[in-house]
Amino acid sequence: MTSEPVESTRAGSAARGLRWGLVARGASKLATFAMSLVLARLLAREDFGLYAVALSANQFLFYVNDAGIVAAVVQWRGRLEDMVATATTVVLTISVTVYALFWFSAPFFTAMAGSESATPVVRLLTLIIVIDGFVNVRSAIMLRGFRQDMIAKANMMGIAVQVPLAITLAALGAGVYSFALGAVANSLVSGALVLWWAKVPFRLGFDRAIAGRLLRFGVPLAGSLGLEALVLNADAVIVGRTLGLTMLGYYMLAMNVSSWVPGLIGEALRHVTLPGFSRVADENPAAFSDRVQQIVPMLIMLVTPVAVLIGVLAPQLVALLYGPRWLPAAAALSFLMALMVVRMLTALAFDILTSLGVTRRIVWMNLSWAAVLLPALYLGAELGGIRGVAIGHVVAAFLVGLPVAAWQLHRSGVVIAPVAAPVARLLLGGLAGGAAAWLVAGLTSDAVVLVQLVAAGAAGFAVYVVVGISRARFRQIREVAAG
Repeated sequence: MTSEPVESTRAGSAARGLRWGLVARGASKLATFAMSLVLARLLAREDFGLYAVALSANQFLFYVNDAGIVAAVVQWRGRLEDMVATATTVVLTISVTVYALFWFSAPFFTAMAGSESATPVVRLLTLIIVIDGFVNVRSAIMLRGFRQDMIAKANMMGIAVQVPLAITLAALGAGVYSFALGAVANSLVSGALVLWWAKVPFRLGFDRAIAGRLLRFGVPLAGSLGLEALVLNADAVIVGRTLGLTMLGYYMLAMNVSSWVPGLIGEALRHVTLPGFSRVADENPAAFSDRVQQIVPMLIMLVTPVAVLIGVLAPQLVALLYGPRWLPAAAALSFLMALMVVRMLTALAFDILTSLGVTRRIVWMNLSWAAVLLPALYLGAELGGIRGVAIGHVVAAFLVGLPVAAWQLHRSGVVIAPVAAPVARLLLGGLAGGAAAWLVAGLTSDAVVLVQLVAAGAAGFAVYVVVGISRARFRQIREVAAG
């Protein structure tokens, strides 16, 4: 009789965490969007390319620097007090060691990316992983307790420092260092706040049994995260090496725009789905597939119209926001929006498999994707420039990434077949909406860009809603909004 209040409390915590996550990500995306508009006018395209090289290194190290122990802390079954000191020691040791090793290997990495001048920027930006080593375990404990509101506030404070600092440095002529120093300052501020608000004493210690238990869960996950980072960032290295820093600058801008939705919805959702799915898997396994079947159509419903409309109207959007000199980015952006949808679905599959504890299957999922992706990216760069790279991404994602993720979910006992019908209708609505937007954009081609975007976007969205969203889905949206 006591399970219903407990379940209601946890559902309320998850809903509150999602709301705070959306607010924080929305504020952060709005702030960084404004920053990108200003920096695109202050900095050279080569500066964006140099930062893309440094960012790809940082993101790869960020994925692997905790050996998967953050997820292991979220999943921990037992007393947190017994585990925290050991987890902190292991994560911090790994972070410092990884940073030291990469400090010396940074010149080799930048040479591989065809941009040796990025070495100092890479070393500066990757300092974030050391900061993260101090913070990671506390963040995991807060996620485990659905205290996303505090994490959200810390992230917003970090952004509030990063944006004015980066713009000021760019105006003073700091070039690519305006990006890097702003990001490091963000990490320092948000990390310090998480350490303070977590209210977990910072102690070091080591228990071999606990460390072994954490690493047995985390190392396969870290391996899969490393492969995921390879999938996410290999394109920057390939574009920089084969096409040069200017084209990499265009490509980075396109990737930045395509990441708006994952950054706003995907990250907020992941802060809730990982601990939420873990609780369901532990306490009510029979309901696990039902939860997955609820969230997949909802995710697709949210991201499809954005992906379609930005993909169709990419030239107009880039010209309006960043100016005509950035128009070459639109060639890649149109295809990267399709990739964005697949990446959000595979990220959800990642969280589901992690919650079930089958982390080795994530390794195989990402390994098979990476094996096809790398040659596809190289071939795309040689044949079609940054547009070809984006197409290579999409082909590998749809032919390998998405089917393998679905197969691994099936192997893990997650029933996803019932989502086929609602998802098919949503995708059909997306195609119809995209066609409508394209037709209206053509009819209004003589109008100013803003009018063209508004008219085509409104027409495409209206058609998507009519064709793609059923009455039952509307009722579900109202229920979610009311809850």
